[in-house]
Amino acid sequence: MLIASFTFAIMGAFAKLASQHMSSLEVVFFRNIAGVFLVGLAVLKKPMQHVGGKPLLLFFRGFMGFVALLAFFYNIAHISLGDAMTYSKTSPIFTAIFAWLFLREKLSIKAWIAVFVGFIGIVFITQPSGFGFSKYDWLGIFSGVGAALAYTSVRELKQYYDTRAIVLSFMLVGTIGPVVLFLISPYINIPELDFMLGTFVMPQGIVWFYVLAMGVFATVSQVLMTKAYGETKAGIVGAVSYTNIFFSILVGLFLGDAFPSLTTSFGILLIVAAGIMVARDK
Repeated sequence: MLIASFTFAIMGAFAKLASQHMSSLEVVFFRNIAGVFLVGLAVLKKPMQHVGGKPLLLFFRGFMGFVALLAFFYNIAHISLGDAMTYSKTSPIFTAIFAWLFLREKLSIKAWIAVFVGFIGIVFITQPSGFGFSKYDWLGIFSGVGAALAYTSVRELKQYYDTRAIVLSFMLVGTIGPVVLFLISPYINIPELDFMLGTFVMPQGIVWFYVLAMGVFATVSQVLMTKAYGETKAGIVGAVSYTNIFFSILVGLFLGDAFPSLTTSFGILLIVAAGIMVARDK
């Protein structure tokens, strides 16, 4: 999990570099098309066997994962890598809430305290002014909420579908979705929606390296993360996964990001503490 967290931070760095030459929508497209190819090969090698019967929920999982990824990669392009990763790491806090709301999972007093601590951490990071949250704050929070909704739906879908079908639903929506958005983008002129709009630009030279490296490191991270969760208790692995924020801050510094302020650092620590509390409780 420690290596997975590091490789995920490196993936974020290459996504940030690629974003200097293409829209975040295109970055998401290349991030997912590699996954479709790899999972597709796995399905061809060993066909899926499952009950099925929940196509709308399967689409919902893919759609929420896709829009959360759009927000995540847009923030990677526009704010520090550490802040973007921290926002995405709020997903376990929101997952605990959604599992309580929709799946009737019980939340202990400790878990509720963790949720409260997590929200205080979000306030410290966003530092809302008289004008409220910024666009990046809203998208950052949404990247955590969207991922949490996707993860919550996975718990239900695992009863009906092969794991690869669930992953493929996300990858396919994340590949087809950008193509549709590329086609309609020229006809939409809403600046607030620029995180989900863009023009396809064929990568040139070093940009191909950024795109390929992003795909490789994302895949390596996913494989190692999956292996880690299969080796020991999820609470331990989940706690270790928060080193991703530390690695992202370090990698971000090499890319020219500013070191987090004292207020932001305190907010990050609160979110890490909340995430670890939720992980241990589960």
